[in-house]
Amino acid sequence: MAKTCYVTGKKSITGHKRSFAMNATKRKWKPNLQKVRIEEDGEEKTVYVSARALKKHKLNRVK
Repeated sequence: MAKTCYVTGKKSITGHKRSFAMNATKRKWKPNLQKVRIEEDGEEKTVYVSARALKKHKLNRVK
């Protein structure tokens, strides 16, 4: 499965890189995902969470 933010659902998006001559080449923009251990329903699991979601949302992180 592709890397996706567990909280916000952010994932990679695709598009074109444009040169000065307007040549189009495929490229990807990736979100800033961090691997985090959280506790949910008494279980410990490892998930990917975006950096912005880590700052804003309260997660039950395992240390």
